[in-house]
Amino acid sequence: MLLDLAARRRVLFVGGKGGVGKTTVASAVALARARAGSRVLLISTDPAHNLGHLFGMPIGDGFTQIAPGLEACELDPEQTMDTHLAAAERTMRRLMPDHLGGEVTKHLKLARQAPGAAEAAVLERLADVVEGASQIYDLVVIDTAPSGHTVRLLSLPEVVNAWTAGLLDRQDTSQRFADAMTNLDRRRGRNDPGAEVVPRRQARASRADRDTEIREILLRRQARFTHLRHVITDHEHTAFVVVLAAERLPVLETLELEQDLTRVGAQVDALVINKRSPRDRGEFLAVRHRNEEQHVAVLTNALPQVELTQIPLLPLDVSGVAGLDPLIDLL
Repeated sequence: MLLDLAARRRVLFVGGKGGVGKTTVASAVALARARAGSRVLLISTDPAHNLGHLFGMPIGDGFTQIAPGLEACELDPEQTMDTHLAAAERTMRRLMPDHLGGEVTKHLKLARQAPGAAEAAVLERLADVVEGASQIYDLVVIDTAPSGHTVRLLSLPEVVNAWTAGLLDRQDTSQRFADAMTNLDRRRGRNDPGAEVVPRRQARASRADRDTEIREILLRRQARFTHLRHVITDHEHTAFVVVLAAERLPVLETLELEQDLTRVGAQVDALVINKRSPRDRGEFLAVRHRNEEQHVAVLTNALPQVELTQIPLLPLDVSGVAGLDPLIDLL
């Protein structure tokens, strides 16, 4: 079942439509694996975090211990963006001439407002956390945002890598052009003994140092996203679990999510249908159960190879560590 799948993986993404119980399922799996003796990190990438509400404690952007062997982290998009842009500003101001300080400020202001900027910052933070977690934790469980946000997040490594590769190519072209200009200046200097080649050589050396550092920064960023891309597409060590309700729209969205994940090189390894209506608690719920069966049939016919877990509607809200016990028993 789902806990067996988690025991065989190092990274577990939990996704699906909003409001279907992703956070609850992700938390139950993480807690169960921690109780089994694994060191587990539970991460939320959803801007509307619910981990703190579920466990009844503040969690935030740092690592907070929830239970023995289990730590949790809610990635804060605003804080991540602030940290990301502050680091970029320090680097840019150190590398750029003083008279371009106004341009640096303008560029960073526009970068904050750019579409996808917050997602890119969160993705870079996630890449850092996942890479570092592999040395400390046995399992990383990632409670993702609703489906559309998740697909954009998971497709970003390829986009950012292509963008970084383009910058590196442009830098190589610029370097070749600069080298050609330097050689031309040297030839002119030989023909004109009065030419002032020393200041240009000094500027060239400064530019070389700057270009080398920029290249190192881009290569580190490329390596970080390449690693995350490898994690996402590593079917042996990474699994994707989709949580949904037995209703028409969540089922259709799940099928679209499965296709989107396939396009980015990932795959759906397990499905969890949450809050199934009982069929023996009155006529109303019995009718509801029969209607749900039709939607379940659509799902299983479309994805017959994917493991399916069905969780009944529980009588009480899930809250706190102890509140997860009934759910864990069903996984």
